[in-house]
Amino acid sequence: MNNSFVFDIIPAIDLIDGHCVRLHQGNYEQQTRYDADPLSIAQAFEDAGIRRLHLVDLDGARLRKVQNWAVLERIAQHTRLIIDFGGGITQASDIRRALDSGASLITVGSIAVKQPSLFQQWLEQFGPEKFLLGADVKNDYIAIHGWQETSSVSIIDFLHVQLQMGVRQVFCTDISRDGTLRGPAFDLYETLLQAFPSIHLIASGGVRDMHDITQLSRLGLRGVIIGKALFEGRIQLSEIQAWMANATKTASTGHSSTEFQP
Repeated sequence: MNNSFVFDIIPAIDLIDGHCVRLHQGNYEQQTRYDADPLSIAQAFEDAGIRRLHLVDLDGARLRKVQNWAVLERIAQHTRLIIDFGGGITQASDIRRALDSGASLITVGSIAVKQPSLFQQWLEQFGPEKFLLGADVKNDYIAIHGWQETSSVSIIDFLHVQLQMGVRQVFCTDISRDGTLRGPAFDLYETLLQAFPSIHLIASGGVRDMHDITQLSRLGLRGVIIGKALFEGRIQLSEIQAWMANATKTASTGHSSTEFQP
């Protein structure tokens, strides 16, 4: 693990009709709904020492109009989590409302592919530090609109353009692994880090356990978004606490790697 930066473990809460769900490979017809209240889940994350939350409005992504404003507002009002929020953001007024509702970062994906000039305007208007770019990949090409459509833009070409435009943070999801617990797309991330050595890259999709997280941190990624492994009990919040404590100790002593200690 590179001790010059923090590696963030970022839980994801995906929303449909105000409820927490997980999709299998981005398929809305293959979803698992969880009974727990999104706010209660977010508060449990915060209590465990987690500092960031990835909040996704899947209804908004599908309908191209934000639907779950109330959930964002509740979580922002009742936690101190750094929330990135996306799904259905299509205009500057959506960004302003999300930021006013408590989001720290706006997640953008489809717009950056379909309307790059508009996204450039947003970067200039709000500042690149306000955006987390989602690069969702299917067979090396960017997928958009809640993963329902595959574009003709390759991941490498996409990131090359976006980083030149000023984007600072990117999370990349290999759709074929998302929700499968088959392990992250390590090869994809290695390729991206080699192509863009200074990229602030966050992994997403397929994480099975804390050992996957350790391996991602060693590659030089800046964080990981986890969903199903956490909701299904493959990863416990107590394990995340222990991992973060060990990472902090490792950084302070100057050791070159972080091991997962269960």
